[in-house]
Amino acid sequence: MVTSPRRLVLLAALAAVIGVGGGAAAYVLVHLIALLTNLAFFHRVGWNLPSFAHLHRSPTVVLVAVGGAMVVAVMARWAPVIRGHGIPEAMEAILTKQSRIAPRTALAKPLSAAIAIGTGGPFGAEGPIIVTGGALGSLVGQVVPVSPSERKILLASGAAAGMAATFGAPLASVVLAIELLLFEFSTRAFVPLVVASSVAAGMHSALFGTGPLFAVPHHNFAGLSKLPFYVPLGLACGLLAVVINKGLFLVESGFRRLPVSEFWWPAIGAVGFASVGLALPRVLGVGYDQIGQVLGGHLGLSLLAALALAKLAAWWVALASGTSGGTLAPILLISGSFGALMGNLADRAFPWAHLSPGAFALVAMAATFGACTRATFASIVFLFELTRDYNAILPLMLASVIADLVASYTMKDSIMTEKLTRRGLRVPADYHADVLGTTRVATVMTPEVETVHVGDTVATVAARFGSNGHGAYPVLDDDGRCVGIVARGDLLRAGWSDDQVLGEVATGEVVAVRPDDLVIEALRRLLEEQIEHLPVIAGDRLLGICTRTDILRARRQQFAHEEAQPGWRPARLRGTRRAHRGRPGGPTGGQMA
Repeated sequence: MVTSPRRLVLLAALAAVIGVGGGAAAYVLVHLIALLTNLAFFHRVGWNLPSFAHLHRSPTVVLVAVGGAMVVAVMARWAPVIRGHGIPEAMEAILTKQSRIAPRTALAKPLSAAIAIGTGGPFGAEGPIIVTGGALGSLVGQVVPVSPSERKILLASGAAAGMAATFGAPLASVVLAIELLLFEFSTRAFVPLVVASSVAAGMHSALFGTGPLFAVPHHNFAGLSKLPFYVPLGLACGLLAVVINKGLFLVESGFRRLPVSEFWWPAIGAVGFASVGLALPRVLGVGYDQIGQVLGGHLGLSLLAALALAKLAAWWVALASGTSGGTLAPILLISGSFGALMGNLADRAFPWAHLSPGAFALVAMAATFGACTRATFASIVFLFELTRDYNAILPLMLASVIADLVASYTMKDSIMTEKLTRRGLRVPADYHADVLGTTRVATVMTPEVETVHVGDTVATVAARFGSNGHGAYPVLDDDGRCVGIVARGDLLRAGWSDDQVLGEVATGEVVAVRPDDLVIEALRRLLEEQIEHLPVIAGDRLLGICTRTDILRARRQQFAHEEAQPGWRPARLRGTRRAHRGRPGGPTGGQMA
């Protein structure tokens, strides 16, 4: 639908306010996680995220994790939406609840995530802050009088603001919101998204500094000769995404079969991930410092392999248990370690190519995250924004689309949609132009219309209704102008006598469309007026009639465009094949030799 400029300005202004709120929420959440982590594990007050690399290993680690999990479980009694990473719930709110998210979510989600991550949960802060920003946008859309579609845009703007404020990646935030939350691409959606993301990214620069959340050293991507090495990397990342997703679904299924209340699941998960953390403390917490270590090439092969496996196991158990946390940072660390491992092996196998393990790690992050979430374009833009190196775009694109092909062929659902599919909700995966919004009424209308005269009697018209299957007739006057329409239902009303003329029976106010109107407008009028027939009028002349069946004709034409057509063949070859079919022994006659 077309949005007026004044309405668009209102949405943009609201998006700017949401961008400020998203930036502030990101700042508070990241520093609250840092504070809780320092207090719980290092017994000090600190506002910077600490590294778990040198954490003292003791049973206290398990006790702290279980304590945080129990607090989150209690909070989930008050706000069940805090369980998991929250993006599927935001998608569900958009698709089934007119983009209404309970106001308590804006408080409960970041607080629960801060407690879960601050007590060792192997999550990132980006998922909760995306949900928090979305809840803020939805709340604004519930306070200000807007339509459900406009509220959806404000929700998506809040989610984009949360990601832009956390990572300083405004372009990727816009694309991610379009791919996962908006389910449309239009001017009225794009402008508020850009405004909210720009403001939030400005907040990131003011609060966190001008660089990205974790440093990305320069890597050597240049040269067409190096591009083929990223093809097997893309294939491997697609398979890794399948392992990540299906493993998570399997662990979640295991939790659902536990003979204990869902209330105790986070505590069980805490025992699991904390036990892994005792073996390798680097897997605990947000892990941004570890991502930087992987990208910088500072970890050996054995540690890379151990980090990837341990982080994967800890994150599976933690997220499947229903506690609160994000998906982006864990997947980046898992896939980055995997990519760096492959890069090291490739560099040893092909030393003449001068391959960079850090470059492999970066590309693997984009390819795996995109394949896991089916937000491939967003993942490409996100990692490109982190590197700020145009030479990285070619391997990012190539490996990401290959990984997405592998994952799409192997998995029906992504990590974002599997939970919704289990609830019976199918999420659209592709967006295209609505054929009803691009086709003119003149293209689908029925031009040959049977009409009746304004002076015809009820008995005459009733006889015509009885002799054919028409549901309505346009009524014309002596000058051929359409002055009304008479439907079969009009004649069934009590009180009409057979000798009354149509001028007294027919609908006087004609609901009509013009031939240049779009089919979507015709459908809107049919639904609003609860009628079945629309005269198509130019000036005062009847040109045709448009029914619901005619409208479906536009959809049928769209289906026809998806059918395969015979390819081009030279005329001589076509003639040879026709002659061959006509000879005995060809495919249409005789036996094959």
